[in-house]
Amino acid sequence: MLDISQSIKNLEANDIADNLFHYDYNTKHLLSLIAKGLQEDDPAYMSSFRSFEGEVFENFLYEKLLRYAENTAEIDKFILKGYHQNRFKSYPNTLSISEKQQIVYRTKSREISEFDAMMVTKDKELYFVEMTLVKSVLKLRKRLRKKKALLDIIFPDYEVKALIILNEGATGTKQFPDYCKVWFTKEFSAKNVLEYIVNPSSKKLQKKQIINSSKMLESHKLEVYPFRYYNTMTWITKTIRSHKKHLIDMHFLMNFKVQRYHDLYNKLYVGFMTIDEASDILCLKEDEYAKDLRVVIALEKKHSDEIVVTYYIQKTRKNLYLYSFDDGVLSKEKKDPYGITVTEVYHSNKIMDESYILTKYDVKKIKKLLAIRFSKSKS
Repeated sequence: MLDISQSIKNLEANDIADNLFHYDYNTKHLLSLIAKGLQEDDPAYMSSFRSFEGEVFENFLYEKLLRYAENTAEIDKFILKGYHQNRFKSYPNTLSISEKQQIVYRTKSREISEFDAMMVTKDKELYFVEMTLVKSVLKLRKRLRKKKALLDIIFPDYEVKALIILNEGATGTKQFPDYCKVWFTKEFSAKNVLEYIVNPSSKKLQKKQIINSSKMLESHKLEVYPFRYYNTMTWITKTIRSHKKHLIDMHFLMNFKVQRYHDLYNKLYVGFMTIDEASDILCLKEDEYAKDLRVVIALEKKHSDEIVVTYYIQKTRKNLYLYSFDDGVLSKEKKDPYGITVTEVYHSNKIMDESYILTKYDVKKIKKLLAIRFSKSKS
């Protein structure tokens, strides 16, 4: 069990030299607001400064964790990032360092997850670290499941846990899963770093202080279990529809291994409808979409573990719309053209032949099966 040090709890900076000032920060927008003379209580300034302060907080804690890992016997490995490591290229299907110098895992074309820090204990526990200044941690809780699922898959020999580092006063922490360890620090301020960026001549920086320890490991040297993102997605799509008697194989879907993949993907693709067949369900306007387009059907796993049906229509390679229902209310959302979902839907559409076609009655039956299963799980 990792316990917070007093040095981290109190945000003591005496042991990190001037390392914090050597990082690159995304301050272009913030500096433009300062140049315009915006006051610190202006909403635009406050929003931009909070984003910057979150960057600084992450770098500060990373520096502190480096030293914590070096001095804690329980920790066996600590993953390097930023200017502490030498490999600034992101490689597919393994942990590596992105162009932004963050620890990431990516497929051939898309980044799947990013990790603020990562370390391994002598008891073969792998901790991924999340650090944030946000007081409400609801969105953070939603991100945890996907990250843990990925690490469970690529590191089956480790027990995956999360270390969450927050400022005092953060709410909602009692809702974190059992695998989470939560540390609280004093309130953080990044004003001194901003003052230096605004006026770099105000301070003569010490050289970067680099930790030399056998515990420090380049990200790509932490060996991962082979995992192919789209190959696995294809296997799930094909298997879930291959039952000889049933529309979808609920036993396969609810298998522990498949549900772990569901935590990672968030949605599993199971078939498609024609535009005409889905028109009434999705309240589509006449000629809103070409008649030869497909409405791809996905099973989305909500944070409550309820699985619901969602609908995707891909007009062009980068133009994707999500249709979903919340308490019976239909919503339409345009997806990020560079997000992973755009690529997933495109891939799924290519592998599904005419045997995957569904009618609105089929979809109604799938919804009923999912509702029954969710009701049983809660009883």
